Amino acid sequence: MQQTNASSPGQGSQRVSRRALLKSSGSAAAFWLLPGISGCTSAVPAYMSCSEADDRADPRGASVEWFRHAGFGLFMHYGLYSQLGRGEWVMYRDKIPVAEYVKLKDTFTAEKFDADHMVDLALAAGMKYVNITSRHHDGFCLFRTSQTDYNSVSSPAKRDLVGELAEACRKKKVGLFLYYSYALDWKHPYFFPRDERCPVARPAYDKPEPTYLFRKDEDFRHYLDFVHAQMRELLTQYGPLAGLWLDPLMGYYGRPELFPLKETYGLIRSLQPGCLISFKQGANGDEDFVAPERKAAALKRGGDAAVAVWEKNRGKPVEICDTLQPAAWGYDKSAEGKHKTGDDVMRMLADARAQDANLLLNTGPLADGSIHPDDEATLREVGRRLRNQAATRKR
Repeated sequence: MQQTNASSPGQGSQRVSRRALLKSSGSAAAFWLLPGISGCTSAVPAYMSCSEADDRADPRGASVEWFRHAGFGLFMHYGLYSQLGRGEWVMYRDKIPVAEYVKLKDTFTAEKFDADHMVDLALAAGMKYVNITSRHHDGFCLFRTSQTDYNSVSSPAKRDLVGELAEACRKKKVGLFLYYSYALDWKHPYFFPRDERCPVARPAYDKPEPTYLFRKDEDFRHYLDFVHAQMRELLTQYGPLAGLWLDPLMGYYGRPELFPLKETYGLIRSLQPGCLISFKQGANGDEDFVAPERKAAALKRGGDAAVAVWEKNRGKPVEICDTLQPAAWGYDKSAEGKHKTGDDVMRMLADARAQDANLLLNTGPLADGSIHPDDEATLREVGRRLRNQAATRKR
């Protein structure tokens, strides 16, 4: 499917009055402008102030400006892989067969997953937003979905973890981004197979995986329909989202012709016009911000295609994502005693700020859903230092 770029925020559109938008029956933008409490419009997300978003006919533009100044966010990689303690790529790296890996659902309890505590911790660290893996490459979902029973609600946990986090963020006025593995899925039967173009598409099993059913490119539509249905759930079940954070770019660049980005992005913006879209360094140039891993220099990695997209996204907000563990994003037992310290994070923040970038700092919750105590201590220490810096500047 041919991919074309939609207009950037503010391009090819005219500002219209709130009254005109409200009179537009069924308009997605009207959702942003319904009357609210305290003189603010109700659909202005709780994490944005009235001055940041009220009386704006351009919710996407308002969200971009909010994000440009947000500065610091909490990332959380949590899922079935957390029980194994070998990082979020354990299914792929250890070549765990689907039938064996899915058994982890039967022991997923998340008994110490505390959304209120997580959001309070983010606030204590001086963060303005939170991002959680609603679905990672293993396909397991942390939200209520009718598309598969491979989710936390159907596990022994019997909980919609995304829903709980969304409610906590709303109450505490923190932005919520949802990580979603758009371009990799090691469980879905109709994701495309691994080959030299995309070796990470599937684990390198010694024997053919019997649940994999992709035979021709047209089969990929089954996967896309599944993804779009889940995106619709995420965008209609949890109130205004700060953004959808799509991953991984390597999956997209493996078979870019299979991904209808215009359709996907159009669906997101039709349901929530203020929901930001990120796809790492960028896929077609119509992303709202770029999110390289660990270093801003990663923006230009990935060959000529990646550099070309970065040029299209030049001038947009930048978010550098990094993790408190030495390497892995999901919990890694082998990293015990090696997590980053308050000094490390303050240097990371200073480096991000010097590049006019946000820092999205990751923690891998333990199997039970609790935050690693070393990471909690570090985040609280960082928050204390940031508050001291702010107090010093006011003197």
